[in-house]
Amino acid sequence: MGITVQNITGNTATVIWPKMTGCVDSFYSIMYHPNWNSMLSSYSRKSFQKEDRVPTSLSSYVVENLTPLTTYIVCVTCQSANPSSDQCRVFNTLEQDPASASNTKKELALGIWLTSSILLLIIAAILLYGCLHLLCRRRHECLQGRNRTSKQDHRKVWTKSAAYDPEELSRQTNKYKKESQVNQETFFFFY
Repeated sequence: MGITVQNITGNTATVIWPKMTGCVDSFYSIMYHPNWNSMLSSYSRKSFQKEDRVPTSLSSYVVENLTPLTTYIVCVTCQSANPSSDQCRVFNTLEQDPASASNTKKELALGIWLTSSILLLIIAAILLYGCLHLLCRRRHECLQGRNRTSKQDHRKVWTKSAAYDPEELSRQTNKYKKESQVNQETFFFFY
């Protein structure tokens, strides 16, 4: 049939096949399986680990997510037919692509960086909350202390003003009585 496998990398391979004139189905089945030896030369559809379907208008397909340094068998058939040996090809994937490995390392580093950044932000937020809470608490305690002090000072002033000696108290009482008599006399005079 003339199936070829090209552009083989560690994770992908391009399968190319000629148009099948006898295929009246609407799609081709591309079946592939790792470790050709484990299939024991069986071409049953059930033996294949993976099967992708592509429209009959296409004559090539990129098989992805392959394992590096692995022997694969790939077969292309009409929609539901079991493959024959001339519809299959065996190929070996290469080592992991250096660019792919580099991208994987970059993605891993980026993921670690993002995770650690988020954790640092959370820790900073918790510390900031704790500091603000402590500051507010100390300010509240300070204000309460001032209120207590002013109440105590007020009591001291009241106590001092109330603690006249008896003579002074007698003078204040007499003064008050005289003022009230004058007020009463003035009231009766005008009345």
